[in-house]
Amino acid sequence: MSMGISDITTKMIGDKRRWRAYKARTKLLPDNYRTAVDALERYAMYFGPVDGDSAASLYEDLADIFERAAADDTPIRAIVGDDPIDFIDSLIQNYSRGGYIKREQDRLLEAIKLAEGGES
Repeated sequence: MSMGISDITTKMIGDKRRWRAYKARTKLLPDNYRTAVDALERYAMYFGPVDGDSAASLYEDLADIFERAAADDTPIRAIVGDDPIDFIDSLIQNYSRGGYIKREQDRLLEAIKLAEGGES
Protein backbone atom coordinates (compact mmCIF):
# COMPACT_ATOMS: atom_id res chain seq x y z
CA MET A 1 0.00 0.00 0.00
CA SER A 2 1.47 3.36 -0.98
CA MET A 3 1.37 6.52 1.06
CA GLY A 4 -0.26 9.66 -0.29
CA ILE A 5 1.27 13.10 0.03
CA SER A 6 -1.05 13.85 2.96
CA ASP A 7 0.17 10.71 4.76
CA ILE A 8 3.79 11.65 4.15
CA THR A 9 3.20 15.20 5.38
CA THR A 10 1.45 13.91 8.50
CA LYS A 11 4.31 11.50 9.18
CA MET A 12 6.94 14.24 8.81
CA ILE A 13 5.30 17.22 10.53
CA GLY A 14 2.36 15.71 12.39
CA ASP A 15 -1.22 16.78 12.35
CA LYS A 16 -1.73 19.67 9.91
CA ARG A 17 -3.79 21.61 12.45
CA ARG A 18 -0.91 21.50 14.93
CA TRP A 19 1.54 22.53 12.20
CA ARG A 20 -0.64 25.45 11.09
CA ALA A 21 -1.13 26.58 14.70
CA TYR A 22 2.63 26.44 15.26
CA LYS A 23 3.30 28.45 12.08
CA ALA A 24 0.66 31.02 13.08
CA ARG A 25 2.32 31.40 16.48
CA THR A 26 5.80 31.88 15.06
CA LYS A 27 4.49 34.37 12.49
CA LEU A 28 3.49 36.62 15.40
CA LEU A 29 7.02 36.70 16.83
CA PRO A 30 9.21 39.77 16.33
CA ASP A 31 11.31 39.51 13.17
CA ASN A 32 14.59 38.57 14.84
CA TYR A 33 12.98 35.83 16.98
CA ARG A 34 11.08 34.50 13.96
CA THR A 35 14.32 34.38 11.95
CA ALA A 36 15.96 32.35 14.71
CA VAL A 37 12.97 29.99 15.01
CA ASP A 38 12.88 29.49 11.23
CA ALA A 39 16.57 28.53 11.22
CA LEU A 40 16.14 26.14 14.17
CA GLU A 41 13.05 24.65 12.53
CA ARG A 42 14.94 24.06 9.28
CA TYR A 43 17.72 22.26 11.18
CA ALA A 44 15.18 20.18 13.14
CA MET A 45 13.50 19.13 9.87
CA TYR A 46 16.73 17.37 8.93
CA PHE A 47 17.96 16.12 12.29
CA GLY A 48 14.88 16.07 14.52
CA PRO A 49 12.33 13.38 15.27
CA VAL A 50 10.94 11.55 12.29
CA ASP A 51 7.49 10.74 13.68
CA GLY A 52 4.87 13.43 13.26
CA ASP A 53 3.67 13.63 16.86
CA SER A 54 7.17 14.06 18.29
CA ALA A 55 8.05 16.60 15.61
CA ALA A 56 4.89 18.61 16.30
CA SER A 57 5.66 18.59 20.03
CA LEU A 58 9.21 19.77 19.35
CA TYR A 59 8.03 22.69 17.22
CA GLU A 60 5.32 23.66 19.71
CA ASP A 61 7.90 23.71 22.50
CA LEU A 62 10.24 25.76 20.33
CA ALA A 63 7.42 28.28 19.82
CA ASP A 64 6.80 28.31 23.60
CA ILE A 65 10.45 29.07 24.32
CA PHE A 66 10.62 31.93 21.86
CA GLU A 67 7.23 33.40 22.77
CA ARG A 68 8.30 33.59 26.41
CA ALA A 69 11.68 35.00 25.45
CA ALA A 70 10.10 37.66 23.22
CA ALA A 71 7.66 38.62 26.00
CA ASP A 72 10.57 38.97 28.44
CA ASP A 73 12.76 40.68 25.82
CA THR A 74 15.40 37.99 26.32
CA PRO A 75 18.29 38.27 23.83
CA ILE A 76 18.45 35.42 21.33
CA ARG A 77 21.97 34.46 22.41
CA ALA A 78 20.68 34.09 25.95
CA ILE A 79 18.25 31.49 24.60
CA VAL A 80 20.49 29.51 22.25
CA GLY A 81 23.82 30.19 23.94
CA ASP A 82 27.18 30.31 22.18
CA ASP A 83 26.44 27.17 20.19
CA PRO A 84 22.98 27.13 18.56
CA ILE A 85 23.67 23.62 17.22
CA ASP A 86 24.18 22.33 20.75
CA PHE A 87 20.97 24.11 21.81
CA ILE A 88 18.79 22.52 19.13
CA ASP A 89 20.48 19.11 19.40
CA SER A 90 19.84 19.12 23.15
CA LEU A 91 16.23 20.10 22.57
CA ILE A 92 15.81 17.38 19.94
CA GLN A 93 17.13 14.77 22.40
CA ASN A 94 13.97 15.31 24.48
CA TYR A 95 11.83 13.80 21.72
CA SER A 96 11.64 10.30 20.35
CA ARG A 97 13.97 9.67 17.47
CA GLY A 98 12.60 6.83 15.46
CA GLY A 99 13.75 5.72 12.10
CA TYR A 100 17.23 5.16 10.78
CA ILE A 101 19.06 7.61 13.06
CA LYS A 102 17.98 5.83 16.24
CA ARG A 103 18.60 2.40 14.71
CA GLU A 104 22.12 3.37 13.68
CA GLN A 105 22.87 4.92 17.08
CA ASP A 106 21.69 1.73 18.80
CA ARG A 107 23.71 -0.39 16.37
CA LEU A 108 26.84 1.67 17.11
CA LEU A 109 26.37 1.35 20.87
CA GLU A 110 25.86 -2.40 20.58
CA ALA A 111 28.97 -2.80 18.40
CA ILE A 112 31.09 -0.92 20.94
CA LYS A 113 29.73 -3.12 23.76
CA LEU A 114 30.67 -6.21 21.76
CA ALA A 115 34.11 -4.81 21.02
CA GLU A 116 34.67 -4.10 24.72
CA GLY A 117 33.82 -7.71 25.55
CA GLY A 118 36.71 -8.90 23.39
CA GLU A 119 39.32 -6.82 25.24
CA SER A 120 41.78 -8.50 27.59
